[in-house]
Amino acid sequence: MIDEQTDKPKPRGSFWRELPILLGVAILVAVLVRAFVLQTFWIPSPSMEHTLDIDDRVLVNKLVYDFRSPHRGEIVVFKAPTQWTGNPEGEDFIKRVIGVGGDRLVCCDDQDRLMINGQALDEPYIFRDPGGVQDPAADTEFDITVPPGRLWVMGDHRSASGDSLEHWQQSQRNIDIATIPEDAVVGRAFTVFWPVGRASWLSVPESYDAIPDAKG
Repeated sequence: MIDEQTDKPKPRGSFWRELPILLGVAILVAVLVRAFVLQTFWIPSPSMEHTLDIDDRVLVNKLVYDFRSPHRGEIVVFKAPTQWTGNPEGEDFIKRVIGVGGDRLVCCDDQDRLMINGQALDEPYIFRDPGGVQDPAADTEFDITVPPGRLWVMGDHRSASGDSLEHWQQSQRNIDIATIPEDAVVGRAFTVFWPVGRASWLSVPESYDAIPDAKG
């Protein structure tokens, strides 16, 4: 014989007793996700126009670089070096990775394109003014090799970006000041989610596929 059991209704006050626990769990999950997985960032400057405009909100994957190093063409958020900001506590910057450790970067070829490991790089994202005039890939000639474990980063709005090239010039061509360490990277920005009309994926342009690895 099978005993029949009748579910007893929960007391009316049980939901309200459980609500603080549910809210606590939800807050804990949100804190853990923000700390270790995803975070939103606000764009305060024109340095990445028009890939990213002022007041855009981006979503950043904070976990991806626990498993690999940043790749060329990716847009990353990082803690800027003290030499860049004068702030020992660090400030969050967002730029595009142009060169990784070992890469030789040269400006420029006869079409005014950056050269990476001997291959010209087409950069369709570089800022254009309302008249259609594009920023130069760089405003000065240079020939550098990125140190191991470091990144050469640049803004898409080259004439309005405090990036590796600017700090290379300001530091009297000190490559360690001009580049950032990989462990300063907070994560990869992979989508614009606000405003809704500008929502888009921040993918790596196909032109980076042609860039060869640095020779050892």
